[in-house]
Amino acid sequence: MRSEPRKEDVNHPTLLIRADASVAIGTGHVMRCLALAQAWQGSGGKAVFAMADPSPWVCERLRSEGMEIVHLEARPGSLDDARQVVNLARQRAGCWIVVDGYHFDSNYQRSIKEAQVGLLFVDDAGKAGPYCADIVLNQNLHANEEMYSQREAHTQLLTGTPYIMLRRDFTAAPERDHPINSVARRLLVSMGGSDPDNITAKAVEMLQTMEIPGWEAIAVLGQNSTHFASLSDTIRGAGLPIQLVQNADMAELMHWADVAVTAGGTTIWELAFMGVPAVAMTRGEHERMLLQSAAHQGIAIDVGPFQAVAPRDLGKVVASLAFDEARRLKMSKAGRAFVDGLGAARVVDAIRRIPCN
Repeated sequence: MRSEPRKEDVNHPTLLIRADASVAIGTGHVMRCLALAQAWQGSGGKAVFAMADPSPWVCERLRSEGMEIVHLEARPGSLDDARQVVNLARQRAGCWIVVDGYHFDSNYQRSIKEAQVGLLFVDDAGKAGPYCADIVLNQNLHANEEMYSQREAHTQLLTGTPYIMLRRDFTAAPERDHPINSVARRLLVSMGGSDPDNITAKAVEMLQTMEIPGWEAIAVLGQNSTHFASLSDTIRGAGLPIQLVQNADMAELMHWADVAVTAGGTTIWELAFMGVPAVAMTRGEHERMLLQSAAHQGIAIDVGPFQAVAPRDLGKVVASLAFDEARRLKMSKAGRAFVDGLGAARVVDAIRRIPCN
């Protein structure tokens, strides 16, 4: 376990966050935990991220927010991983550990709880039980108590959209009211921080069939993406009005966009908060549940798994929405009603109400 130089501050409690980001995993787990870490800092605490082989871009982003990063050397999700995290919490005088990722299971939870450390377990699907964490957080619309019937008596649940954690990039944005133009011509494409399946290429192919006069698009790729060069060549060769960007201010781009084409991850909640109607496709079961519930509430349009969506069919859905001003207004209002930007602060309050072990 290798740690970076740090400044000790024994007067503030430390929140230790265990989450990973990679091309395969994406950056969603780390980014929502960053929102919690920012809120924890705002309440006077310190945050440390424990990560397995984090990318340089993720490290740079976390450092820019004043976060310490510790590189773990154990296999992610293993009991050795849990032991290293517990030891790190003791070294940093951390009284709470936050765990977020699909490779952490019930044994991982129990290993941490046996060390008498407070544990917040961030979950999406209810499949990591039996749950013994002090708090289980599922910020999705589909979350309910029945998903966590296998939990200890002391385990508290934080479920639903009141606990959606958004970074300061969004909550501190000066403008949130989103203009609804008669025709949506500004299209934002965002398929996550790494987009390992290169769904962005399908969106670019879709845009080549777009029948919206005067349309323009910005496609965002994270620093973890390996497809930037090939997509740049495709866009340049086709002469499309698409700007391909990295290191983007997502709140600013969402305020610019009329409609977003995205994957069904946590970006859905960021778009909802900013009032941007979304057409979304899914990459896995956890995204399917998230997107289906969001579509049911009128926040987004679900076009199904990305593998089954033909670019021309996707283009027809986007074009139909682009010309439907009333529907876009309704979707924008629904999104803002469900996501108020206070979720991270509510989670911090819930943690602080439970005494440290």
